[in-house]
Amino acid sequence: MFRIGIDVGGTNTDAVVMEGDRILAGVKSPTTEDVMGGVVESLTKVLDQSGAPKERVSAVMIGTTHFTNAVVERRHMARTAAVRLCLPAAQCLPPMVDWPEDIREAVGGRFWMARGGNEFDGRQISGLDMAELDRIAAEIGAAGIDTVAVTSVFSPVSDEMERKAAARLKERLPGADFTLSSEIGRLGILERENAAIMNASLRALSERTVAAFGRALEAVGLTCPYYITQNDGTLMSREFVQAYPVLTFASGPTNSMRGASFLSGEADAIVADVGGTSTDVGALVKGFPRPASTTVDVGGVRTNFRMPDVFSIALGGGTIISGEGDAVKIGPQSVGYRITREAICFGGQTLTATDVAVGLGLADVGDASTRGRMPNDLESIKEKINALILNAVERMRVSPQPIPVLAVGGGSILIPDRVGDLPVIRPEHFSVANAVGAAIGQISGEVDRIFSLASKSREEALAEARKEATDKAIAAGADPASIELLDQEDVPLAYLPGNATRIRLKVVGSMHG
Repeated sequence: MFRIGIDVGGTNTDAVVMEGDRILAGVKSPTTEDVMGGVVESLTKVLDQSGAPKERVSAVMIGTTHFTNAVVERRHMARTAAVRLCLPAAQCLPPMVDWPEDIREAVGGRFWMARGGNEFDGRQISGLDMAELDRIAAEIGAAGIDTVAVTSVFSPVSDEMERKAAARLKERLPGADFTLSSEIGRLGILERENAAIMNASLRALSERTVAAFGRALEAVGLTCPYYITQNDGTLMSREFVQAYPVLTFASGPTNSMRGASFLSGEADAIVADVGGTSTDVGALVKGFPRPASTTVDVGGVRTNFRMPDVFSIALGGGTIISGEGDAVKIGPQSVGYRITREAICFGGQTLTATDVAVGLGLADVGDASTRGRMPNDLESIKEKINALILNAVERMRVSPQPIPVLAVGGGSILIPDRVGDLPVIRPEHFSVANAVGAAIGQISGEVDRIFSLASKSREEALAEARKEATDKAIAAGADPASIELLDQEDVPLAYLPGNATRIRLKVVGSMHG
């Protein structure tokens, strides 16, 4: 059986066909405004090149940077009402307090604080005030906002208040869409709340994007299931990604890093993935991305879900270069998928990072006759670009060991042959590493619930949770023989009767076929 990996970037849509561990074909096509066109074109090309019969494709795995790019570029985010259950506590730092001004404006910047929330041991700070919630619902409705993020203090310990408050608000706002912070983040109210607000603001984009993927597969004549990659290198169903688009954050870099490791055979390295819009730099440890220890910055906003430790800079093949001499400014805007119309080397008027590489003879794309229209200070611009890359790589290094830098992604022509004292490796198929990473994704099963230890031991509860997670993974298409434990934590909840503990556990397995 064959597997197809697709990566939809801001600029290019890549696709690979794999049979077992063999890569049969890899292609790139420009990403299109509607997503679907680029996916259809890549699928058509890669199926033609590989000769794989459509009926023998067992699954399609899709990685997308759509949601991260929406945050980084402050576009396609819906206006969102943030409701925090905390009064009379936790008032000194209001919601979105540490957000950059432009992204706060993109989501509307509207928040409400209400009574509710828990202490760290589960005791209530105060009970919910239904009349207060009704008033908030009326104000949200009057503001014309239909996306709501509900966050309660210490909700990972007890999510009951969030659920009750959301149910009450939903009665008054039947058409609204709700995200609860307890379903996304971990302890740490500001970061968890930020993640919930972001997730809520991206739900509408998620539904459009996932539906477009389904139509694209139908258009090509593929009837197999499709999965979206999430940020720990595993796959999720389309229903799941519609509910939790933020879990795709950094799935692009994760796919690139897993793909870079697979293609180069290197298990410990720094990976620099240069796309059309951004460069993501991360560290590989034993073939998997090094996870971030605490908070993760997405587009200037702090969040705390488990994500690979990735440092992103606004530097890609389509990055717009403006100004002259010492005032040269690199990014943060990118022409993205319009590069083939707008970049100078393709006959356009906009100077991009790709033009700099072409003008210096590092790359051969576009029309050679346009080189006369390039500015004279390309060398100094390239030095600035190199300095950005060196700074990003050095930030990711944790040891003085001269581990290699794996340069992947279509824009990796921008990376010099050495970065500081580190050698650079460009593996075969480097430009489609992210699609390879998507194709080798595994299926996960997850459990997160409270178990009572009154009648069973902690070991029995853990075993029960593991079986439940394993059953979920098998139901989602994992091979039972390949399932292993990825992550588990249990938090004793001393305040609940019956000696309760909250168990959170995740298993992964390879896909059948």
